[in-house]
Amino acid sequence: MPTLQFKGKNIIWNHHLSIPYHTLDEVEKLHFQPEKADGNLIIEGDNLLALKALLPQYAGKVKCIYIDPPYNTGNEGWVYNDNVNSPMLKDWLGKEVGKDDLTRHDKWLCMMVPRLKLLRELLADDGAIFISIDDNEQHILRMAMDELFGEENFVANIVWQKKYGPANDAKFISETHEYVIMYCKNKELWAPNLINRNEGQLKAFQNPDNDPRGVWRASDLSARTYSKNCDYEIKIPSGKIVNPPASRSWIITQTRYNELLKDGRIYFGVAGSGRPMQKKFLSEVKEGITPQTWWDREFAGDNKIARYELKEIFPDNIFDTPKPLKLLKRIIELSCSSKDAFILDSFAGSGTAMHAVMDLNKEDSGNRKCIMIQMTEATEAEPKKNICKDITRERVKRAIDKYGYDSGFQYFKVGIPIDAETLLSGNLPTFKQFADYVYYLCTGESLKNKSAPRFKHARTSLNEKSYFVGEHGNSVIYLVYKQNFDVLTRMALNLTLAEKIIVEHPKKKIIVYAPACFLEEDYMKEKNIDYVGIPYNLFRRT
Repeated sequence: MPTLQFKGKNIIWNHHLSIPYHTLDEVEKLHFQPEKADGNLIIEGDNLLALKALLPQYAGKVKCIYIDPPYNTGNEGWVYNDNVNSPMLKDWLGKEVGKDDLTRHDKWLCMMVPRLKLLRELLADDGAIFISIDDNEQHILRMAMDELFGEENFVANIVWQKKYGPANDAKFISETHEYVIMYCKNKELWAPNLINRNEGQLKAFQNPDNDPRGVWRASDLSARTYSKNCDYEIKIPSGKIVNPPASRSWIITQTRYNELLKDGRIYFGVAGSGRPMQKKFLSEVKEGITPQTWWDREFAGDNKIARYELKEIFPDNIFDTPKPLKLLKRIIELSCSSKDAFILDSFAGSGTAMHAVMDLNKEDSGNRKCIMIQMTEATEAEPKKNICKDITRERVKRAIDKYGYDSGFQYFKVGIPIDAETLLSGNLPTFKQFADYVYYLCTGESLKNKSAPRFKHARTSLNEKSYFVGEHGNSVIYLVYKQNFDVLTRMALNLTLAEKIIVEHPKKKIIVYAPACFLEEDYMKEKNIDYVGIPYNLFRRT
């Protein structure tokens, strides 16, 4: 398969691996009805850091990811800001990416690739990712996604009607659509849900002959191709003989036709003189319709509807490019068979994703959860600007109040990195925060209950007093740690602790993270103890 080449690819391809894990710190005063949050999170900060910070809790658990990244039009004021250790990329920092920038596609890919790699890790094996984009980067994004997710996991390039009418000031051809590119993590494990029929589609089902089986719609009996076995005459109640249209045949054999006729499933019109039609009962057809790649404004909303929805909550024009609720609801309906699924949006913007999740939950009594990530987008000119707090969060808060959603959310900020430099400076995470990362680093899996991962979920196994973190297979994991630098410098894995662990977990492999170890190597080998020194050996895989 051809691969995509761009400036900086060799530098950023594995950049996501070098990013230290960060804590996610609660901002309690910005929670809203946290007792009803039930897993809904709004995270303020750089989405690259936030996505990495989510891995210990949510790796492989997110069913549906939707992102609406910068379209790289050259008119967005977009700036490359990833702190990568490269002279070329450092030279890009803080500079607006304009339309005449010859490296604008390279910069965009250098921003997107690390984030897409982390999003893939967060995605469930049977999950799907949807990306809104337009013609500026659609072709390049497809190539990048083929390389990152696998060409075999491409599902669809959905065309979404963003405008109802043409723009009269268009220089060439008026653009009235955008794309929603869809990939799965593993296409063999993913299956689309049927989309609920709208009111217009349901009106097609009627019951003019008062059939006791209920409403039905008429389906043409003629096929588009010809089959000799299905070419026969039909005598209708009026006595007239009817044949298939020229060069065509019926879609069923004569034997099957006679069976349907006997069962009252052939309709000839009220007077019995119409062409034969097969009756398809609503009670017997699929519960929804198969999704298509063309999503018009009636099906998925448009930009005008999105602006109106936002104006219903914010009287002032506070966000230029919101997406309509209907678009997000269609995406969630299509991809989430479970009403308890996790949905993630790491370019949250105006907060449509969480609003849509809450709206769906109200409609069908679901319990879906949403995680949204948004930067403040503060600048030197606007140091107090905070889109996450003032728009993303505020939109959801007002929506809950206005529409009566029985829900809430918790608000977090990307905190300190968990690395040697930070730990040695005395800026320490809590035991719970550190334990989450240690368990993930040690096992590659989440410490949380898979059915209900959330930050405030009770951890029945975690025990700060005894340093116990959790179990994984035949291994037990301990973290000898206190959130006090003076105490921490005097802590160690000693013989007393080792013997206590051995008694509590006989015949288990014991993995202990600690600042120091006062055990002999032969003893640890005999007792199957693996010591990991913190902070310097923190990220060594056991």
